[in-house]
Amino acid sequence: MSGQTLTDRIAAAQYSLTGSEVSRAVCKATTHEQTAPKKKHLEYLIQATQETNVNVPQMADTLMERAGNASWVVVFKALITTQHLMVHGNERFLQFLASRNTLFNLSNFLDKTGSHGYDMSTFIRRYSRYLNEKAFAYRQMSFDFGRVKKGADGVMRTMSVEKLLKAMPTLQSQIDALLDFDVHAQELNNGVINACFLLLFKDLIKLYACYNDGIINLLGKESLFMSGSVRC
Repeated sequence: MSGQTLTDRIAAAQYSLTGSEVSRAVCKATTHEQTAPKKKHLEYLIQATQETNVNVPQMADTLMERAGNASWVVVFKALITTQHLMVHGNERFLQFLASRNTLFNLSNFLDKTGSHGYDMSTFIRRYSRYLNEKAFAYRQMSFDFGRVKKGADGVMRTMSVEKLLKAMPTLQSQIDALLDFDVHAQELNNGVINACFLLLFKDLIKLYACYNDGIINLLGKESLFMSGSVRC
């Protein structure tokens, strides 16, 4: 419990009293400590998404609740935990997030407790936009660009023209939202933003691989360009 605030301990205890181990794990992954969410808590939550008896909506709601905290540390770690589950958890977690009308409403988030809070608030607003875009892309396509097979027989390389013309703008929007995070080396000055940056970097590699496959597919569709379609 070293480094956790009294508030963190009380919140964890409250979830213990309600009998929700998943919510308690979410709380412990999103403490006020300026470090990345602990691996053991993330692994517990990832495994929980695989269990059929686990209430995924409740897990998501607890993350949303933590993202409504006033502290930039707690909010940032709630977003990081959410992305971890989007990437490594059972797909039903991402499916649920994509089914929601709203996800993270943090466009006006601002932690005024100090200069560091102001700086990190900017990245929280950008990061939440990317996660919203990631969920929206799943809702549009019914698959996650980061999870699909890549390469010669991958999803984007073998997709029909009709689907490709829908997928490419959706993928471009997700890439744009990620690149808008726009962090510089000197701003990677704490364990929280470093954990976020690593997740985004890994996502970007996968998204570019999908984009490359899509472009190769488009260039191979000679009939598309020969037709003079306005959609080109």
